[in-house]
Formats: sequence, C-alpha cells, structure tokens
Amino acid sequence: MKVKDCMCDTVCCVKPETKINEIAKLMNDNHIGCVPVCDSNNCICGILTDRDIILRTIACDKDAKTTTASDIMSTNVCTCCDTDEMEKAESKMSEYQIRRLPVCDQNNHVIGILTLGNLAQNDNELGKQDVCSTISGICDCHDDKNNQ
Repeated sequence: MKVKDCMCDTVCCVKPETKINEIAKLMNDNHIGCVPVCDSNNCICGILTDRDIILRTIACDKDAKTTTASDIMSTNVCTCCDTDEMEKAESKMSEYQIRRLPVCDQNNHVIGILTLGNLAQNDNELGKQDVCSTISGICDCHDDKNNQ
C-alpha cells in the first residue's frame, strides 16, 4: 500500500510569521493537532503541534498574540513522499516517534499528512500487527526524540 492510499490529503498549513493564537484557532476550527509551516515558496520549513503551543508558548509565559510559528516550531521535519510504501512511512514514524508525518511532493510542498488515525483506519489493509508495532514504536518512551 502506498502513502497516498492512506494519508489525509486535506492539510491546513501556516506561514512562519503566523501568530500562535491564530494557529490555535485554526487547529480548533479544523479539529487538528498539527500544522506544517511553509515558507514563501510553499515548501515545508517546520511543523507545529498543539503540544508545542502548550509547552513552548503557554508554559514559557510567551504571549500567543505576538509569538509566531517560527519562534516555536520544530525545524528538523521528517517527511515522506506520497509514492512511498507504507512500510517505509511506518518505519519513519516508529523510529523517530512521530505521530503525524507530513507528506511532500518532489518540490517539498506539503500535499498530505499521515497520522496515527490513518494507520488505525487502514489496519485491515496494513495488517493489524504492523500497525500495533508502529504505534508501539511511536509511544515507546525510552528516548525523547521528536514528538510531532
């Protein structure tokens, strides 16, 4: 199975200068926990999660109305391609403990996102044991690598 057969192809992206309060509203309105951050060329340059907002803004007493995505986003973003095999994407998710994996085209433009929910929805096709192994790898707290 290819990533394109499993991913969500509706993705909300923000710019680096977008204020955190605007991003929080976007997440709330769209019932999402993560947004890719894209530069002026619409290439992914970061990722921001609801957890980042809590830990890097609220917990640090930063003002959500003046703090921007670029101030708190994760910049070493792990991505995959829509033509990748799901095994490869699951391996990345497990290895780097990533709950949400942006899917990019050959020009590094975000075209989708692969989430734990997508894995669960496709567990019959992917194999329940493989999905369980991926989730187990993601949730393994032996090392705090990157909690996207």
